Amino acid sequence: MMLKKLKVLSGIPVLLILLGILQLAAVNNAYARTIGDITVPETVTVAGKKLQLNGAGYRTKFVFKLYVGALYTEEKADTRDALQAMKGPKRVLMHMIYDEISQKKMAGAWREGFEENTSDAQMQKLQERLQAFIKLFPDLKEGDIVYLDYIPGTGTRVIINEQLKGTIAGEDFYHALLDVWLGDEPADDDLKAAMLGQEDD
Repeated sequence: MMLKKLKVLSGIPVLLILLGILQLAAVNNAYARTIGDITVPETVTVAGKKLQLNGAGYRTKFVFKLYVGALYTEEKADTRDALQAMKGPKRVLMHMIYDEISQKKMAGAWREGFEENTSDAQMQKLQERLQAFIKLFPDLKEGDIVYLDYIPGTGTRVIINEQLKGTIAGEDFYHALLDVWLGDEPADDDLKAAMLGQEDD
């Protein structure tokens, strides 16, 4: 009698394990999004505030994918103006996927992004801080992860591979930095739309 019961129950543990694995996968997917081979979290914590993924996509140049860019905010925003009006913390995540981008090329890209999306008067105010910001970046290689966080009352915090590189003062600087991706002349139109949640990857 006991042998018969064991035969009936023998398949149950395997079934439960399989169901558990599927359930865990579903939970993990609910808290992360996959862009190609790169997984970005759905939520992060910045300055003690929980931020949600506003949108994410590829930064491409010509036919090359350079990095996955992701934008995190306290509330969802689908326009540049709505996002810039938010006063709380924010994060831009850059997960590098290109073999290597030299410090010199990164410097040129930052300068170009700022110059194309700010007035001459604004650029004059930002110039010194932009130079300090650029100096925080080494050569970036595949797998490197950059966090560009806005901390209210503090400024723009640059973290590369979990190491704090420095902080740039001023809310105006972070607004200009966001416009590198979200301004009238964004680095990548498709990434702008993706970060604003206007299209699916």
